[in-house]
Amino acid sequence: MSKLKDAKVGTTVKVVAIQGKGPVKKRIMDMGITKGVELYIRKVAPLGDPVEVTVRGYELSLRKADAEIIDVSA
Repeated sequence: MSKLKDAKVGTTVKVVAIQGKGPVKKRIMDMGITKGVELYIRKVAPLGDPVEVTVRGYELSLRKADAEIIDVSA
């Protein structure tokens, strides 16, 4: 298991868990990132912030801090 921020561009990963608590976790889940959903890693900015993913058919940019609390598997 690894973090979303470490996923390679062009790969598809599956969300295993979201480690955040309270409003942070709720905001991520409201964006459609829930346990079991697949994320396609579209782009990562040079310094790793933001990470662009495709989730449930739409494109989403996540801050590095948010990507660090999302556990994924290949």
